Amino acid sequence: MIKQKNKISIIGSGFSSLSAACYMAKYGYDVTVYEKNSTVGGRARQYLNDGFTFDIGPTWYWMPDVFEKFFADFGKKPSDYYELHKLSPAYEVYFGEQDSITIPDNLEAICEVFEKEEKGSSKHLMSFMNSAKDNYDIAVKDMVYKPGVSALELVTPKTAVRVNQFFSTIRQQVRKKIKSKKLIQILEFPVLFLGAKPNTTPAFYNFMNYADFSLGTWHPKGGMYKVIEGMVSLAQEMGVNFVTEANVSKINLDEKNNVKSIDVNGEEIETSLLLSGADYHHTETLLDDKYRQYTERYWSKKTFAPSSLLFYIGFDKKIKNVKHHTLFFDADFDTHAVTIYDNPSWPENPLFYASFPSITDDAFAPEGKEAGTFLIPLAPGIEDTEELREKYFNIIIERLEKLTNQEVRSSILFKESYCVNDFIKDYNSYKGNAYGLANILTQTAFLRPKLKSKKVNNLYFTGQLTVPGPGVPPSLISGKVASELILKTRK
Repeated sequence: MIKQKNKISIIGSGFSSLSAACYMAKYGYDVTVYEKNSTVGGRARQYLNDGFTFDIGPTWYWMPDVFEKFFADFGKKPSDYYELHKLSPAYEVYFGEQDSITIPDNLEAICEVFEKEEKGSSKHLMSFMNSAKDNYDIAVKDMVYKPGVSALELVTPKTAVRVNQFFSTIRQQVRKKIKSKKLIQILEFPVLFLGAKPNTTPAFYNFMNYADFSLGTWHPKGGMYKVIEGMVSLAQEMGVNFVTEANVSKINLDEKNNVKSIDVNGEEIETSLLLSGADYHHTETLLDDKYRQYTERYWSKKTFAPSSLLFYIGFDKKIKNVKHHTLFFDADFDTHAVTIYDNPSWPENPLFYASFPSITDDAFAPEGKEAGTFLIPLAPGIEDTEELREKYFNIIIERLEKLTNQEVRSSILFKESYCVNDFIKDYNSYKGNAYGLANILTQTAFLRPKLKSKKVNNLYFTGQLTVPGPGVPPSLISGKVASELILKTRK
């Protein structure tokens, strides 16, 4: 057995684990990160093929202030590690053949777009955005940095006057004054980042619309993986050790219910503390049954955010009539949502999203060519076969060609798919979910799985299945909150 004192071992190397690694090193711990895959980054890894580059996971950079706050905690700035550009326009939404709305990069211009689509809607938009800004200031600057230990964390003078917003929904709030179906879809779409439906997401979460319209959509030059590389560089500067291709297969306890060691690739390694940024459910399976906090029944009753079918495609030409981020909402959102949340199944007519980062960034594709990432949100746990993947690939390529009035199939150099089975294989993801637990009222804050194990004294968790929830900025925050809780409880 390898013995090390004052050592914290971290399982996984996604955003939350990297964040926690930096904070724990800052607090003076000897930190080692164990990653089962060959490269760090968790869901935010890269796929490289013949001169093309793809972000495997997250492609949206929202809430730049959260990233700034993270790096500032170490006396750094994002620009010390990567170059950031605001996308102009932010994105485009297709509703039918050559029928789309482009969202500009500032609120004043967005108001003009709304007014053109529905007279008088810009007035309602501004009222909605004022509420969204207030909620953003409360949520992102304060509430999400709470550890989810008690319901009292949510009770403040500012939240008390907004209590009705926890019991009404985004859908009710958006549709009260806006009538245009297209504008409604644009306002409801950001909650997809929270992994839930607009009709089950509390109205308080309209702060995502502030992140969208007011803070804007950004792009790190070279892709989201540059953020991962920046965080790894920061961690290494602080003495964090990284071990890749390191599969943690067992958590071993002593007679006082403390983690004493972990089995990594068959070798027993002693540790003072264990923090898991890997899948919460999977991590608990590394313990004997009696030390697990949550049963299989508990997990089966939770509402999970979607999984995804993804395609990474290299095109032998530039794609027309699309933006860096392009959403295809020409299908019925509610019908698709039923297949994700109510009746887990493959959607007959799916909505989908496409990212063409090579429009903005030459690093993603050779000159004159295009890198395209396509995503269909799906229910976790459904059947995943090559035949189904190919069926849905054909559906979205045909829709892309029809909606944007061009032929692209003959220009495909290669395609690589990623779906439920891959999320399970690569990330030990529960039912192959992609985004964690949905942010619905009954899974908010203190109602989410706890950061600290109730049965194992020195075992902690971070990431999208615990506080504060799914998404890249919340994952950065989760790493900080978990680290602060460790520091507080270990004293």
